[in-house]
Amino acid sequence: MWEFGKDADTIVKEEGLVQITDTGAIEEIVKQVIANNPQPVADFKSGNGKAIGFLVGQVMKESKGRANPGMVNQLLQKYLKD
Repeated sequence: MWEFGKDADTIVKEEGLVQITDTGAIEEIVKQVIANNPQPVADFKSGNGKAIGFLVGQVMKESKGRANPGMVNQLLQKYLKD
């Protein structure tokens, strides 16, 4: 900000750091992560609550850390209960 005289919002957008809050976009990543990680999904469904942490991590990795973590948790819970 100091060096270029730009405001924070402009820098965040230019650097691709905007958080993803589009439910549809996050939902697609969640579905992909669930499909690609059958063992952690099975672990979660068999009562291992810690397995969801791994899955959240995978979603965050796929979204390059830009997915809204609250939405990620909600969507994972939704799809893993089915």
